[in-house]
Amino acid sequence: MSVLRHVGVLSLAKISALIGLIVGLVVGIFYGTLFPVIIPATAGLHPPQALGLPVFVVLGIVLGVVGGFIHGAVLAFLYNVFAGRVGGVEIELV
Repeated sequence: MSVLRHVGVLSLAKISALIGLIVGLVVGIFYGTLFPVIIPATAGLHPPQALGLPVFVVLGIVLGVVGGFIHGAVLAFLYNVFAGRVGGVEIELV
């Protein structure tokens, strides 16, 4: 068993950004296809119907990448702080 004592902040942030890209793409497609169905049900609210799927997909991807990067950086930083105080996670390297 080995102990993971330090995580590269930028390294984890980049991986989290890539995961955020995939999640943002899926969420953007989901909301982009759901948006036209919800619009008739929102009486009195008239958001621009021209937005549609492409805007939701791009918005989902951008927010997913930015949010994933920030989340990964904060998570790695906090892991490093806490691992220095209480010990790291035990992992088995094969």
